[in-house]
Amino acid sequence: METHQLTFLIGGMDCAGCARSVEQGVAQIAGVQACELHFTTERLHIEGTVSASAIIQRVQDLGFTATVYTSGMSTESSTLAIDDSALMAAPPGFLAFLWNRTTTRLALVGVLFILPGLVFHELLHYSGNLSWLIDLTSLVALLVAGLPVAQSAWRSVVINRDLNINALMTLAALGAVLIGATTEAGMVMVLFAIGEALEGYTASRARHSIRSLMQIAPSTATRLHMHEQHTHEERVPVTALCVGDRILVRPGERIAVDGRVLAGESAVNQAPITGESRLIEKQPGAELFAGSINGEGSLEVEVTNLAADSTISRMIRLVEEAQERRAPVQRMVDQFARWYTPVVVILAILVASIPPLVFGQPFWNPAPDVFGWFYRALTLLVVACPCALVISTPVSLISALSAAARAGILIKGGNYLEALSRITTIAFDKTGTLTLGQPTLVGVRSATCATGSGNIGDCAACDDLLALANAIERRSEHPLAQAITSASNTRGLDQRYAATNVTALVGRGVQGSVDGHEILIGSHTYFDAAIAHTPEDCAQAAQDAQAGFTPVFVSADGTYRGTLTVADQIRSTSHTAIAQLRQLGLRAVMLTGDAQATASRIASEIGVTDIRAELLPEQKVAAIRDLQRQYGAVAMVGDGINDTPALAAANVGIAISATHGGTSQAMETADITLLSDDLQRLPLAIELSRAAISTVRFNIAFSIAIKIAFLLLVVLGMGTMWMAVLADVGTSLLVTLNGMRLLRYRASNTNN
Repeated sequence: METHQLTFLIGGMDCAGCARSVEQGVAQIAGVQACELHFTTERLHIEGTVSASAIIQRVQDLGFTATVYTSGMSTESSTLAIDDSALMAAPPGFLAFLWNRTTTRLALVGVLFILPGLVFHELLHYSGNLSWLIDLTSLVALLVAGLPVAQSAWRSVVINRDLNINALMTLAALGAVLIGATTEAGMVMVLFAIGEALEGYTASRARHSIRSLMQIAPSTATRLHMHEQHTHEERVPVTALCVGDRILVRPGERIAVDGRVLAGESAVNQAPITGESRLIEKQPGAELFAGSINGEGSLEVEVTNLAADSTISRMIRLVEEAQERRAPVQRMVDQFARWYTPVVVILAILVASIPPLVFGQPFWNPAPDVFGWFYRALTLLVVACPCALVISTPVSLISALSAAARAGILIKGGNYLEALSRITTIAFDKTGTLTLGQPTLVGVRSATCATGSGNIGDCAACDDLLALANAIERRSEHPLAQAITSASNTRGLDQRYAATNVTALVGRGVQGSVDGHEILIGSHTYFDAAIAHTPEDCAQAAQDAQAGFTPVFVSADGTYRGTLTVADQIRSTSHTAIAQLRQLGLRAVMLTGDAQATASRIASEIGVTDIRAELLPEQKVAAIRDLQRQYGAVAMVGDGINDTPALAAANVGIAISATHGGTSQAMETADITLLSDDLQRLPLAIELSRAAISTVRFNIAFSIAIKIAFLLLVVLGMGTMWMAVLADVGTSLLVTLNGMRLLRYRASNTNN
């Protein structure tokens, strides 16, 4: 039989222990080669020759539900599926949550029956003639609330050959009945059942906060059908849209798919995708992300990606995959929990037997307020519940991953989040990372300039020189030409002159005719050989080149007319981001293939002192390894495509998503992707990773501390079973809520 992969959605799990029980039971089925269940996503992944019906039956035998998980758009899309519709609904209030499930409904009934025993026996210490009736109500509470717990314990023992927490609670309750602590036995079961339900409720709230990310993109769009006489509008599901379709986005609507503006102008809020707080102006030709919110103008948009391949769909899929990637600290806790419970069971047996047998201590309770060693051993079984410890890690990591995604930071898993928290050095590519990667006109010097400043727009002669160059260069696709034409358009000079007979001079420049004059545009080197110019002009060009700029010379009819200076512009956020990283104690290094002069100019402006220039791709990899030897863990920040070798060599590879076509590649390449070009997302990512790992460590330490404290209380005879259950429930709730705080995390030194 052919090996295949199946994914199931598992229902009814209240804690990570439930997930482990299902995973163990399913792994024992013949034909299952690999089995992994993630409590945070409720997804069970199976590989093998086993049938789906066999998996569903085994899960049901263990007391849970299973449905085959399918994706609604394509096999690669994580956007809403048939099985996802129920997931998207917000969980009801706690009481409604309890009443909607049979097991928790029984726990609510148990609360009513345990009240007489709690009031009369535990608080008022009543021991009159009606004590038997109060004990009877406690037994009813025990049976009603404890039946689902005992059933789960039995299934685990029979199917998994494992003593889970439900088995321990059942043994403790039966032992309490045996020694006459009926009310306490009932309280243990009722509190445990309510506590498990409370864990399940908080976990469902956390899942909903994470899954609400999927609601960013709308499910329908307005498709336009263009006819000769009119335009027909049709509301269709996003799954029906094809690449090239034309859609209408009205003011205030969410953009349904990735696209390109064909007509209209508007300011778009891209914060749901990129985390940018400012509105982004969109004009014809501009790219749009699905899930962005349109402003006050209507836009006609050409679909550029299918809904299944849109940025938001890829983002959701990668976030879901990230939820299922365990961090090293989480794997450590899971392994610890596997031997933790058996060890406590052995310890409980020793506590019950050694003091009575060796030291002559009482086995049974010698008096109502004095606990024997059998009771202390039973209480120890209750204390053994590892729920708080096991849930302390995944909720924190998943909350941090979700918070990062909402801020436009895509982290591919808890392992990368943990690795990011340990980074000591960050290496940056220059072009396209610290700079825009697009040449920009930064200076114009006409030979007849009145001011001599070289600043754009300072004199009419400089404007005329720029307009003349634009007439020739607007026929070219060269990056330097685009810088000149862009500046000319901004200055309103694009229509001043028209050029004819434009010819490219390969490796030297471009020439053409403007109003009967032969215009030549070329490099300094070419003009040194072909066109006379003054020593001062030559010296200025050499100085510009030394500073990392590119001088472009212009002549008319063989006479030098002036110089245009082009340079790669620094990102507006680079300097601030570097300063913030330095405040976080990180070292910044620039790795670039550019000349030393250019690298030094950029580095001095943004505050980087460690520069390694003129590097080939393999030399960047060597530089990363050298930094790792010197300083420890290193992150590499690049564009995600041409820096792939260095990104792979670093401990953490971080890509800045390109706004024009590079998003998909960047997402797939790097461990972490910044979905906007705002480098201040990087300090936020660092702070969030550190906060997440600190939260995990606190939760683990707090859970273990509570366990140790109650173990000591139990051994000293000062702890009761119901107190132990209450403490465990409270601890589980506290670590869950503490982890969920990361969903609303805001960095201390960024404007987010």
